[in-house]
Amino acid sequence: MLTTLKTTYTDTRASDLAWALGREPLPCLSALDLELEEATVQLRLLGASHQVLLEDQYGECSETVACLPGGGAPLPVGVVEELDGFDYHFAARVEELPPGAFAGRAQELLALVAEHPHGLAGVFPGSPDAFTAMLVQRRDGETQWRTWHAYPEDGQLVVTRTRLAPRPAALNGTRRGRARHGKRLAGVPLAPAPTGLGSHVPAGVGAPGRPDKARATRGRGLSVVPKGIVGGTDPVASSAS
Repeated sequence: MLTTLKTTYTDTRASDLAWALGREPLPCLSALDLELEEATVQLRLLGASHQVLLEDQYGECSETVACLPGGGAPLPVGVVEELDGFDYHFAARVEELPPGAFAGRAQELLALVAEHPHGLAGVFPGSPDAFTAMLVQRRDGETQWRTWHAYPEDGQLVVTRTRLAPRPAALNGTRRGRARHGKRLAGVPLAPAPTGLGSHVPAGVGAPGRPDKARATRGRGLSVVPKGIVGGTDPVASSAS
């Protein structure tokens, strides 16, 4: 789903973004509710930032990447965290692109997300290359999502990747406590832009395996969001670079 955000584009930068787990739903400009297998997922556009809320039989997760005054950790290279019944993996990088390449990449990504039933993208009025986009998939109890935050004035594209997998104890019917053994690596590296879209999209996205239900909403949050989760770090391994 592609939407034009009803707000002006502010002069934010990739370095202004922070990462947090366990935040309550923040005011959003657009949201997409999805039912994927046995999970309820909400993708939320906060402007030049995002929030993902998930709840299933293994637990709950709230991820926020946004400008967070007075809170949140600087956007880390990677996070590995045990929380609720999940193993949580997060990775982020910043790509620097020349103006011509940036515009092409922006339109390519927007077309991909706009046509996908599990995608949500928002474009700022008057700035077609300034956007935030999100894409999610779920298979066999594991949920993955990717996000893209575009900053055309700096030629920077922030790319994040998250994988949420049920822990063995949760699969056996035991839900563990939240947020432990976490570490965080500070600082997101600049990375050369990879070629093609394959490196930007989770494996399997583009060919959903079942007719999941999607419903667009405006600014509505999930009824249950975890509180008090803290974050940690380690780069996440994935077949998608």
